[in-house]
Parts: sequence; C-alpha cells; structure tokens
Amino acid sequence: MASFIPPKRTLMGPGPSDVSPRVLEAMSRPTIGHLDPAFQTLMDEIKDLLRYAFKTENMLTFPVSAPGSAGMETCFANLIERGDKVVVCVNGVFGTRMVENVTRCGGEAIIVNDDWGTPVSIDKVSEALKANPDAKILAFVAAETSTGVASDTKSLCALALEHDCLNIVDAVTSLGGSELDVDGWGIDAIYSGSQKCLSCPPGISPVSFNERAVEKIKNRNTPVQSWFMDLNLVMGYWDGTGGRSYHHTAPVNAMYALHESLFILKEEGLENAWARHKKMSEKLREGFNAMGIKYLVDESCALPQLNSIIIPEHIVDEAAIRTKLLDDHNLEIGAGLGALAGKVWRVGLMGHSAREENVDKCLAAFKAVMN
Repeated sequence: MASFIPPKRTLMGPGPSDVSPRVLEAMSRPTIGHLDPAFQTLMDEIKDLLRYAFKTENMLTFPVSAPGSAGMETCFANLIERGDKVVVCVNGVFGTRMVENVTRCGGEAIIVNDDWGTPVSIDKVSEALKANPDAKILAFVAAETSTGVASDTKSLCALALEHDCLNIVDAVTSLGGSELDVDGWGIDAIYSGSQKCLSCPPGISPVSFNERAVEKIKNRNTPVQSWFMDLNLVMGYWDGTGGRSYHHTAPVNAMYALHESLFILKEEGLENAWARHKKMSEKLREGFNAMGIKYLVDESCALPQLNSIIIPEHIVDEAAIRTKLLDDHNLEIGAGLGALAGKVWRVGLMGHSAREENVDKCLAAFKAVMN
C-alpha cells in the first residue's frame, strides 16, 4: 500500500473534463470551517458567479453539495407533490432519469418520447400539454449527454408558461459550453454539474430557482420528502441575509475549486467560452469526417461539447478501441449508453478540454488506433 498517484490522462469523454491547474491549486488551499466568516464571503461570491454563468438574477442560486444527480433530485423533490402531473420529455438516458424522479416523488409522469439523437419535439410537447391541462410541470434535458443533441430550451419554456406550468431544465452539459439564458428564456428551475464545461472536479451541482418556483416550494401542502434537499432548510444556509443557519458541512475545498472555475469562466467571458467550444467542435468534426467517421446527431442541433460518433461497421470490439486509446495514448472517451451502447462513442470537448492541442491529440490517436 502506498499513496495513490493517478495516471496523467486527457479527458475527452462525457465528463469529467480536464481540470485547469489553477482549479487544482485552488482546491489544495488550507481548509477553513464551513461557518467561518471568510467562507461565508466565498459563498456569496460563488452565488454571484453562478448568476453570471446562468445569466440570471435569481436569489436562490447556489451549488448543492453533491453531484449533478443530486441537483436533479433537489429540483424534483422540492417542486413535485404526490399526484402532480409532470410532462417529461425523453430523448435519451437522462430524460428517463427524470421520469424515475417523478415516480419516486409520487407524481404522474406524462412521457413525450423522441428518437435518441433528435431534439425534443415542440409539437409533441404542445399536444401533451393540451391533452393534460392539469399538468403542473414540464421537465426536459436541454443538452442530452447520452446523445449530444441540443433541444430548443427557449421554445419549450415558452410552452410551459403558456400552459401555466413550471419547467425543470437539465443543463448538466450545457452550462458554460453553449448558449443558456435562465432569465431571458423563462427557466423556472435548473440544475447542472461541476465536472462538465466548468472543468471543476466532480461533486458539486449548481442550481437556480426563480420566484415562481420558490413560491411553489414555500406553499407546499406536504413536506419535501428529502431532509437534505429541502430548500426550505437549505435557504437558511445559503441565504445569509438574516445570519446563516447550520444545515450541513459544505465541502469547503471543493467550493474553492468551483469558485476558481467560475472565475476563469468570467475572465474568458460567457460568449467567448461558447464560441471556443463551437470552434473546437468544428475542427473535430472536420477531422472525423476526413476519416470517414459519421456523427449520430445532425449538425444543426448537435452540441459542440459532446460529440456522438457512429462506430464504423468493421469495428468488432468497440471496447478494445477505447482501451487502446486509454492505454496507448492516455486518452479517455465515452461509450454509448442505453439504447446506444455499442453503437456510438461519445467524445467530449468540455471546458479546459476544449483546446486545439486536445483536438489534435484525439484525431491523431484515433488515426493510429483505427489503422
């Protein structure tokens, strides 16, 4: 037994992404108490930086002290009560997880299915909302990590408002990597993850709730089924306007890392970050096209930060290719999930990983291994 020294990898899978040395250095700084006045100052700065990243003025914007899946549960557990009808859009793995959350919260899931690799159909959602006028919530994935497809978040949120529904948006893969405008698009509740385009280590889930969502939470008929995720309790810890109340011990050093990653994003500028991801994705697509490798998702609705490429027919053992990329080139890519297992590889260009040298390395490694 000895101290663990991890191998040096280039992370170009569906997450986590490469972490900037600045973020790793921030994480190594001295630990202080989670109720220390200095840490409370950091908490306020993180909330401001998250508002910048989400493009919102929402007061209830903070990082959940757990991974993106906990951010998802925080949204569903707080906004759904037993018997509530929720229209859930499923066009990939993470839409199915939304359905599971609705069911576990005692809600009734009205499922709108679309083919994996295609955006959520606005027309289908419109019909579902018309057919279910008593629906309370519309839930969908803005950027489906299992396929690499982007849906029309702005139009879907407008539909929800038209039918007097709240909306819950999964932005785990989109935050910091492609256009996202919480206030401008009328998003009521949204969650993301630290390990994707923010290029922070895994384990933190940024969330944001507008006043419509907060009103719903405060006026529930029944208690939130999760004590840890009950925002009526968490608000007292992250609010700070009336003196913070103890709720849980926040992961202090992980918050240092999140702060630094968000600070780097603000230094670059949101629009510049979006443009960088798009530019790197175009370069990657050109390289794969030159090799005869095709994409699952049409370019018009493809995410720049998550590229699903179709495994060529002559590849008998796709896992062996991924293993060879990892062993020979220290390059990590992702396998297909669910219905796409064994059919696609997922190549991520997220945050610090979305750099020219990474694209060049990825294409060169694929050429070497495929040959």
